[in-house]
Amino acid sequence: MAADPHRFDDLFLEFGPVALRRFFGGEGIYAGSVLIGAIFRDRIYLKTDDDTRKAYLREGCEPFSFTKRGRGVIETKWFAIPDRLYDDPEELANWARDALDVASRTPKVERERKEAKRKKAFPKKTVGMRKKKKKKRVKKKI
Repeated sequence: MAADPHRFDDLFLEFGPVALRRFFGGEGIYAGSVLIGAIFRDRIYLKTDDDTRKAYLREGCEPFSFTKRGRGVIETKWFAIPDRLYDDPEELANWARDALDVASRTPKVERERKEAKRKKAFPKKTVGMRKKKKKKRVKKKI
């Protein structure tokens, strides 16, 4: 049975709407089109950078890690939220905003944002713009 995609709606109420989508062996947490975190085994992990990671380390939070064949244990930049945040949606909203800020600054997100802006400025015109196929000329032998 699939997990309820709205099971964390109350928790993220102060932050704003989030969507949960399948993501590797868990679920991704999306704020709009930006991936801000993930859920693995009902544990929430949020994206961090060098600055925001300090708060997680002070709270004793662990990074999401997995074992990859031939490479050993891989630690990600996603950290589990402190247990106390599961009971404090207002404080979780602050941590989620930081994760959104971090995720919005990643090169892929910036590249997608620029691409969307470019597409909006110069929409692709496809209707009636199909190339006509050239008819092959067959040379007749005389």
